[in-house]
Formats: sequence, C-alpha cells, structure tokens
Amino acid sequence: MWGKKILYVEDDVGTREMTELYLISRGFTVKSVADGEAALKYLQSSIPDLVLLDIELPGKDGFEICKRIRQSLSIPIIFLSVRSGVYDKVHSFEIGGDDYLTKPFKFMELEARIHANLRRHYERNNPNIITCGPLVINTDQYHSFVDGEKITLSRKEMEILIFLAKHRDRVWSQEQLYENIWGIDGTSNLNTIKVHISNLRQKLELNPAKPQFIKTVRGFGYKFCGDPLSF
Repeated sequence: MWGKKILYVEDDVGTREMTELYLISRGFTVKSVADGEAALKYLQSSIPDLVLLDIELPGKDGFEICKRIRQSLSIPIIFLSVRSGVYDKVHSFEIGGDDYLTKPFKFMELEARIHANLRRHYERNNPNIITCGPLVINTDQYHSFVDGEKITLSRKEMEILIFLAKHRDRVWSQEQLYENIWGIDGTSNLNTIKVHISNLRQKLELNPAKPQFIKTVRGFGYKFCGDPLSF
C-alpha cells in the first residue's frame, strides 16, 4: 500500500504545501493542483490511486469534479472541506465520494483515512487479496508480502494468518484458533498456537515485541489489525 500516487486538489497554497510535504514524508507520491480543470487535465494522461478533493475550488467546484471523475474512474475520492453540514456530507456520498474529512484536520487522521480507503478499494477489486499497511496476503495463492518482499511461511502459519485476516478485528482465543485451523479440540495444544504466532511475528513484524499485524488481546487471545494507523 505504500508509495501510492495521490492527486490532491486544493486552491489554498499554504494548506496544499503543508499537506503535500506531510504525505510525501509518509511515502506517498503526490500530484498537487489548484483547481478542478487542472485535475481533469491531469487525469487524461495519468490515473492516481486516490483523489483528495476540496469542495470550494475556483471554477468548477469539488462536487462537479467528483461527478466528472466518476464518469470513467472508480478510484477512491476523499472530500476535504471546511463545510461541516450534514447536507454537504450526504451529497458528497450521493455523487460518488468515498469519505469526507472536515478542515482543519490532523495529518495522522488524514493518513489513516487514506490507508483505509485504499485498502477497501483494493480488496473490493481483488477479492483474494487482504491488506494491512505494508502487508499483502494473497489468500488464493497462499503468498504473503511485506513492503513488496515475499515472506516464506509454513502452511499452518499461512492458514492462521489468513484466518485471522479474514476476520479483521475479531478476537479469537487460542482454543478457537486451534479448533478452526486443525479441526480438533485444542485444549491440550495451546503451546502450538503460541509458537506459530511467535513465528509469524518474527517473519512479518518490523518489531515483533510491538506487533502491528497480529495483536494480543490480554486475557482473551489474538486479533488481526484493523487499519495500520490509529489516532
């Protein structure tokens, strides 16, 4: 998911420059334009992974630009606006927007929403793919990648990972995991789950002591992450 290309449409120079600098620092490629016409011209020759779209633009406003984009593209569109009224939010979704963030916003929240929308779009168009930040799981081919690098997992490690990932944010006890993966009562085999989870973290996590993907819910069990950022 990292390194994705964003088209950012914002006429306020200060807001545009600060937001662009932040997104670039977080690994995104950003094309910034100041109005809707420039955005439409750019889209004639290049297709970004996501659009950040202000509503109050010179010339055609953000609503009109969204309608034009939706005539040919299904990429995620996040509206960014000082307007906080219910009508504007509802209208943005009715015409094809995917999300709506009111200004002023925190950069971390914007980044989290970008990742969430990219993930939903990617998984919707690739039903055999599950993503969480830099982790990509191909449930059909039994492959997993972190930051584009293929990670070698045993069959049971892969089955545990896929099972948890398909039930994102749901907590599973060790007994439940054993029963679902091995198909038998796991009461006497809890150490097996601990060993496999530990091995998965060693292979997948940048810092296994502070896991991003498979998290421990103390006193209950394990869960697969939601979105890669929290705020």
